Amino acid sequence: MTMKVNLMHGAGGEVMGELLQTLTKFSHNNAGGIGLESLDDGAVIPIGDTNLVFTTDSHVVQPIFFPGGDIGRLAVCGTINDLSVMGGRPIALSCGMILEEGFEISALERIVRSMDEALGECGASLVTGDTKVLERGALDQIAINTAGIGIAERPVRDNGLQVGDAIIVSGTIGDHGMAIMCYREGFDLGEQISSDVAPLWPMIERALGSGEIHAMKDPTRGGFANAINEMAHKSRVGVRISEEDFPIRRSVKSASEMLGIDPLEVANEGKVIIGVAAEDAESVLNALRSHPYGRDAVIVGTVTDDGQVIMETEIGGERFIEAPMGDPVPRVC
Repeated sequence: MTMKVNLMHGAGGEVMGELLQTLTKFSHNNAGGIGLESLDDGAVIPIGDTNLVFTTDSHVVQPIFFPGGDIGRLAVCGTINDLSVMGGRPIALSCGMILEEGFEISALERIVRSMDEALGECGASLVTGDTKVLERGALDQIAINTAGIGIAERPVRDNGLQVGDAIIVSGTIGDHGMAIMCYREGFDLGEQISSDVAPLWPMIERALGSGEIHAMKDPTRGGFANAINEMAHKSRVGVRISEEDFPIRRSVKSASEMLGIDPLEVANEGKVIIGVAAEDAESVLNALRSHPYGRDAVIVGTVTDDGQVIMETEIGGERFIEAPMGDPVPRVC
């Protein structure tokens, strides 16, 4: 039987992991640093005394304009954040756009302005790019690829959690995915649910200077559930999360219950999960809260040695947080 790609293969989670077994079959996958084999948010390439961080991402979100952002801001922030969670100060980005014939120039101008604003927030520049146009009907409006390079004094990986570490989440979870889903379904919730899409380097830079950070990851496709399981699995540790302390907006929780979607499993585009030495947890937390994008940061749990990711519920029970099969909201980024 011939296997074929389906939408779940691009949604993060375990199904996408199956596809990655094919996509990562390169023997030339490492330039002497941290390469494709690590399946981290980017690669680290040592050049003399400098650590060059390199990443790439593609964006096919639908709709292209949504509450809180658009495909342009999403493209820049996604690449900025992948560099940032590896400890890399973003320097330069590329942009490749594939456009459908008939795409409105005014919409393109709006997207470019949005990208420029996001770049300005973190001091990075867009330095090169490429454009292709496909015939009408061959593409759903627009697809954007961005790649980026940054410089890291000390690279941070997603597999560095240590037993006893505090787990910090930089803000409320589920905002982006639920904003997209509610907008698609035609729910008029005013400004109650809006995407969190944001470039996180200025906030993360403060955190890096405030304590011993062992691991970071931005919980995009597959959400918090996928990211925390990936971090724990790679680090060969467990994590215990407190539901009482976990930050989810009431509006997001209500919408997720109405739609039957677990907010822990939907994408976030302006949040970071941080594993930090217990003695530095309060210092890092305060650094995050000193920035507007981290004002809702909280310590949500601790790293254990039992190899399981468990949430302690508000009613005194426990439940496993498992990696989802895929993000329940397709084309969310």
